[in-house]
Amino acid sequence: MLQFLSVVVASTFLISLLLKFMPFDLADVVAPYGSPEDKAVISKELGLDRNAFMSFWLWLKRFVQGDLGLIYATGQTETVSSRLLRALPKSLFLMIYAQIFALVCSIPLAVACAYREGSRFDKFFNNSLFTLSAIPGFSIGLILSYFLGLKIRILPPLGYISPTEDLIEHLKLMVMPVLSLSIGLIAVYTRLLRNDLIASLKDDYVMMARSKGLSPRTIMWKHVFRPSSMTLITSAALNMGGLIGGTVVVESIFAIPGIGSEIVYAIYSSQIFMLQSTVAAISVFYVAINFCADLVGTKIDPRTRERRA
Repeated sequence: MLQFLSVVVASTFLISLLLKFMPFDLADVVAPYGSPEDKAVISKELGLDRNAFMSFWLWLKRFVQGDLGLIYATGQTETVSSRLLRALPKSLFLMIYAQIFALVCSIPLAVACAYREGSRFDKFFNNSLFTLSAIPGFSIGLILSYFLGLKIRILPPLGYISPTEDLIEHLKLMVMPVLSLSIGLIAVYTRLLRNDLIASLKDDYVMMARSKGLSPRTIMWKHVFRPSSMTLITSAALNMGGLIGGTVVVESIFAIPGIGSEIVYAIYSSQIFMLQSTVAAISVFYVAINFCADLVGTKIDPRTRERRA
């Protein structure tokens, strides 16, 4: 847990450190038309006149209390929390759909390849998945958007609609973004699970189960799949961080106003405090997902708990 917390602190402190190397004064961004006296007051309130450690400490105290800061724009201010709460469901839908689709596709494919180790079927999918894993998600997104959205026109190329407004249209708009994020995951998950299944199928307890006359399906799902899924669970949890990074580009391609779009907005409009709070929120989410994955792992395979003890 301490290692997870250090990820949150390190990632957010780095942004506080970068503040001191910015080529402009953030007070000019907050109050572009303010007087020098007003800018001095703003710098003091936000901790811009202090060193990186004190500035980070002031921000951290506000963050722990639930104050994520304000978005400063000409003529108006908006809280970061309200903006993130509007964007969060869109990104969560995208990431959850991508994970579910990747797992639904990769698990049966890995089982089929493991049973046919060394066959043409296994070699074909192994080579194909290896090739797919090398293609970045944004390239897949651009290809899908061009052919399916503009040429063939079977799917809407851009936009987002809430499932509460129109579920069918929501799912149509999610197809291409989900495929863009999940194809690479399918390649990784299938190869990882296939290798673990092949190793488990050669264990002594599997030979014993076969000698007792148990069916291949019973052996696979009751005796082999459970211990072999630990690597898959860990990889799925770690890839949640990769999905967050992937959504930045994919949301930009398909015009989805999610967390990725908010990060892009914060960078281009120099909303440093918004960027810092967003990175912190993402880090906390990433830590929570990995912590839950550890708990699930100990339930699935108690041997992991014994090794840690």
